[in-house]
Amino acid sequence: MFLPDKVIIADDHPLFRRALLETLKERMATTNWLQAETVEELDSLLKQNTDSDLLLLDLNIPGAHGFNTLIHVRNHFPQIPVVVVSAYEDSDTINKAMSYGASGFVPKSTDVGTIFTAINQVLAGEIWTPESLNDPSTNDSKAEMAERIASLTQQQYKILLMFAEGLLNKQIAYDLNVSEATIKAHATAIFRKLNVRNRTQAVICLGQLDLSEGGFTQELTHTYKV
Repeated sequence: MFLPDKVIIADDHPLFRRALLETLKERMATTNWLQAETVEELDSLLKQNTDSDLLLLDLNIPGAHGFNTLIHVRNHFPQIPVVVVSAYEDSDTINKAMSYGASGFVPKSTDVGTIFTAINQVLAGEIWTPESLNDPSTNDSKAEMAERIASLTQQQYKILLMFAEGLLNKQIAYDLNVSEATIKAHATAIFRKLNVRNRTQAVICLGQLDLSEGGFTQELTHTYKV
């Protein structure tokens, strides 16, 4: 096990920072721990401690804007590996953090033992992400749902998006200049293809893939010319 000489923790939540420090100090008693609560403090510490072995970074410290702080650190201090420690733990955030140069991503809900394991793995030159990110069943489920939504016709996909907006069948029929019976027929086909029973479940399926704000929606929209 490699014991780092110097580690920087950038997090503006004192309770979390204190709890994390107290636990890690028990296992890394010889490590010098430096703390920053804002982006300005972090930048100052990095400039004065370019020999740091690791940075534990909360993406939401004051002064941060999304992934900009992570990108800045990786560009200007590439010798310092970064482990993102965040309250966010969705796969999109994790994947983006890793693509922007993080060596690890640890959700704040992670138990301390696992955090210690993650730190050791990164210090050994490897990467670490939550097991859930690589859960085959989760990936398979999303892939299957993506295929089902992709099987919708142009009109069905458009109607599904209108379901998500909360529009009634009568309103959708008016907007699309078709009869309400036609909308009901399309709804039945949509439910069958998505393997759901009603429009609420259909909208949930849409939300599971974050289609309302992401590349997959844009790709489908382009394909269907909605």
